[in-house]
Amino acid sequence: MKRLTTAPNLALAQLWADMLTQTGIPTTVQRAFASSLSGGVPPSETLPELWVDDEADHALAIVRLNELQHPRRQLWACPQCHEVIDGPFEQCWNCGAAMPSA
Repeated sequence: MKRLTTAPNLALAQLWADMLTQTGIPTTVQRAFASSLSGGVPPSETLPELWVDDEADHALAIVRLNELQHPRRQLWACPQCHEVIDGPFEQCWNCGAAMPSA
């Protein structure tokens, strides 16, 4: 196992771990409940950590986590109603059509 990063809270740590695991990079959350130690130890020691189960996946996990934290913002036009959609949305908010594949 190799430490990937520290998360600001347990909710984000678990979300990131689940999303990485779904992409084929098994990830574990460590120190999930260490926040109960706040005040007795330095705050940086109570934050949840993400650990990659296989060290060979560490570099790819860094790339995937960066993609999760900073999704590409793109504009696309709906093929059915021609509404311009921005952000990481994959479905037209107006008519429900799927984003065309690249």
